[in-house]
This record gives sequence, structure tokens and C-alpha cells, in this order.
Amino acid sequence: MTRSIRLRPWQKAAFEKFVASDQADFLTVATPGAGKTTFALTAARHVLAQDPRRRLVVVAPTAHLKVQWARAAAAFALHLDPAWSAADGRLPSDMHGIVTTYQQVASSAETLATVSRDAFVVFDEIHHAGDDRAWGESVRVAFEGAARRLAISGTPFRSDTRAIPFVNYVLEEATPDFEYGYGEALADRRVVRPVYFPRTNGHMEWTEPDGSLNAAPFDDALDQARSSQRLRTALSVEGEWLPTVLREAIAQLEKLRADQPNAAGLIIATDQDHARGIVRIMRERFGQQATVVLSDDPDASNRIATFASGTDAWLVAVRMVSEGVDIPRLRVGVYATTTTTELFFRQAVGRFVRWTPGVKDQKAYLFIPDDPRLRSRAFQIADQRRHSLRKRETDRFERDEAALDLQGEEEQLSLFAALSAVATEHETHNSWDADDVDDDFELTLDDDPTLVLDLAPPPPLAGDRRSLDELGVAFGGDAARTRREEKKRLREQNSELVILLVRRTGQTHAQVNAELNRLSGVGRITEATVAQLRKRLEVAERLAKR
Repeated sequence: MTRSIRLRPWQKAAFEKFVASDQADFLTVATPGAGKTTFALTAARHVLAQDPRRRLVVVAPTAHLKVQWARAAAAFALHLDPAWSAADGRLPSDMHGIVTTYQQVASSAETLATVSRDAFVVFDEIHHAGDDRAWGESVRVAFEGAARRLAISGTPFRSDTRAIPFVNYVLEEATPDFEYGYGEALADRRVVRPVYFPRTNGHMEWTEPDGSLNAAPFDDALDQARSSQRLRTALSVEGEWLPTVLREAIAQLEKLRADQPNAAGLIIATDQDHARGIVRIMRERFGQQATVVLSDDPDASNRIATFASGTDAWLVAVRMVSEGVDIPRLRVGVYATTTTTELFFRQAVGRFVRWTPGVKDQKAYLFIPDDPRLRSRAFQIADQRRHSLRKRETDRFERDEAALDLQGEEEQLSLFAALSAVATEHETHNSWDADDVDDDFELTLDDDPTLVLDLAPPPPLAGDRRSLDELGVAFGGDAARTRREEKKRLREQNSELVILLVRRTGQTHAQVNAELNRLSGVGRITEATVAQLRKRLEVAERLAKR
């Protein structure tokens, strides 16, 4: 295990400020793709080194990110259980901690309060603690007894007025302890990509629920309800606006794949039926195969992981590819969802900004409707506008179109009909002037010794017979198993031998398992260490040979 790590300048500055702080809570806001996970795990090594008995608890937005966090932590020789549940009981002594989700916290707050007492807690995308009033209260109950809490976020602003626990508010504005914006990251070079926003206008025709006929391009000023209807019409799979934009996006990706063969595209759909319609258009009209990720698919996380490591060109998703999901090869996107909130738009943009070492031209493209709301969002990012964390009263009324569509009676909604949608002129607004992007720019910080940080040894754990240098995988590597994955493998091998012993002895599964636990010193299987599971396997193998 490498005992030192080279940090980016912002990571080093944030870490030094975190170490110098004597406050229990620390909020870091950094643009997506900047390396928040590396910063947080560097801070975790520092805090856990001060007290080897201290646990580490990471709270992530989604189940997919739990596994991603566990693998990233393993590179720092920190072993986290991403599959822990309140029913598992005491945490095994060969694990440094757990990864959970905000949703799990809401149902297991009291148990987590025990696990996290005097622990170091990392909140990934802390704004999710305000998604539901009960979630925020559960987060407070679960983690108020922690020794220190580090909150990290790329999109900390909110569209409601719910205060987020453990965040400092001054005059109703949440104030980060360290902030690193998209503009700063672009200026630093080799941190994030410049994102371009090709915008497509159109002429849309539709009938309202009351039967009245409407027709308007995106240039026309409409009220909120009709603006939403116009956008829904443009994105309809029955019209010509969406296929036109898909054709442009496919052509853009093909150009990029000439230099980066594994470059990929993401289409963000409105709902599941919409996603399937887009896949049909891609296949039947353009001969393109696309991987679909739906929220109710239990295999969604595996599909995302497989796509991320593969070479397939297109991914179609409905709200599944959100904060923290790391697919660096995404270079082209199509914003085909009716959700226009600032938070969701910025989350979508964040999927395309991750820098890929070794790729010369890093520009990314997100194709968007020329809807005034989305146009405004794109200009805000493009102009590197510094966003406050203010809990704006007016934002309470900024709801996405999914919510608007639910207004009124179902039978009234059924009367809405998209009649036609034709794409017209295209415009592109970029987040960085093309003349300012120096593709031959060489990073000069590689030899800067001040950016190299010596890490304290990871806290020792029970059952570790290997040296500290062997506890984790190499930085950036993913070939080795995490400790949780190793335990899963050992449990599966144990289960196979239990089945064999049941057949040979005539005893029940419970009797065989109880005897193996007794002989190997295991209490509950969920609390067993790797060493105990290996010993249990050895005992089972000896019994099976008799």
C-alpha cells in the first residue's frame, strides 16, 4: 500500500483547512469530477489515525454508490461494508466501518446512532438529507453523537426551504467551509472538461386538456403550464424534434469515437415508456443499440457498472445516473427529460465533466431543447456563475414538470396531446471559449513536492495477518476484491460445503452451521471476520474429507 498520495491543489488546500478546523462539522463544496471522494478518504485516514478504535461511516445517495465508495476506500486500506443492515448486529472487527444510504438512515437511525458514536461520518451529496423532512431528522438522530462530520457536495443548493442537518446557515444561506467551483476547476486545467450546450429550437403543436389548440416555438414566452406542455411535445417520441436531435448527437459521438474509441453518450429520458421509445428510435431509425437503465430494475447498478467499464456507445437512463456515478467516458448527452430544475440540470451536466487522462481533446457536449429555462441553466454554468446555497423562498415554487403533470384530474391529463414537433435552428453555447482551451497544455504540478501527502498507517484490524502494505489495492486499481467481496466469496464456499455435509451426515442445515460456528469460533455469521470465515472453511473441508 502506497503510504503517500499526490493531491490536486484544491484537495491539499481543503485538507489543510479541514485539519486546522476545530469544529465538529465541515462542509466542502466542489464541482463534480473534481475528486471529492479522494479528499474525503484522505481526511478519513487522518481522523482514524488519531484514534484507531474510531469507526468510519459513509452516507451515500444510492445503493450503487455504496459499492463504489467501498472500492474507493479499499484503495486507502480502509475496509467498509456496503451491505451492512441494522439486522446484522455488531460490525465485524476486521471492518473499519460501513457505507449506508440516506434512505436506510431514515429506517435505522437509532441503530446507526450506536454504530456512529464517536465515529467519523462522511455525508456524500449532503443536500439529500433535505429530500424528505423525515430524512433530515433521521440524519440528525443517527449522527449527532459522531466525533466529526465531513459533508461533501457538488450541488448543495436546494429548491425548498428545508434546513440540512450539520450545515451552518447564516441569514438562511448555507456557508461552505471550503468551496471549489466549476470555473476554478476549468481554470486549473486537467481537472474537469469544458462542456458545450448545443441548443435546438423547434415548432411544436399540441392540444391542451381543455381541447384548445396551441402552437409555439421555444422563442415564444408562455406561462409555466404551457411551457411544460411545449417541452413535452418537443420530447415526444412521436414527433420529429427528438429524432433530429438524436441524429445530431449520434454524429457528434461518432466524431469523438474516432479519437477516443470508448467515448459514450447518455440520453436522459422522462420516464420508462419514454426511455423504451427512445431505444426503439435509436435502433429502428439509426441502427444504434442502447443500454437501458430503469429505476425499478434490481440489476440497474450492475448495468451501470458494466457500461462504465465497457465500450458500448449509448446509455438511456431515467433518473438513475445521478451524483457520484462515475462514467468518465461519457462525452455526449441528450437532455430529453421534462425536469427543468436547477438541481437536476446541474446533476446531469456533472455526468460529463469528468477528466480522462490520456485523451487529448476533452470537450463534452450536452444537447438540450432551447427551452428558456434550460437555456438559462446552460448560460449559468457556461458563464461560471457562482451559486449560493441560499434556501430561496421563490424556489419553493420551482417544481419539475413531473409535478406539474400531476396537477388536475387524470381524465383531464389524458386530453393533452402532442400533435407535432419539428426541430429548427441549432445554437451552441460553451462553458469555455474554444480559443482558451489549450489541448497541448502540460500539467506542471506533477513534480510539485508540496502536493504529496504522507498518509498515516491505516488503523489495524482484528484478523489481519498481512502487512499494512497489503491491506488495500493500489491507488486507482480495481482488480483486487474489497473485504466485503472477499467475505461474500468465502460465505459462498462455506455454503457449498454445508450442503455437502448435510447430505453426508443427515443433519439439518442449522445443526451443521451451528457445529461449524462452534469449531471455528464464529458467533453470528454476519459478524465474522475474514480470518474466521477462512478458519470455518478449513474446518468444513476437514470434516468433508472424513
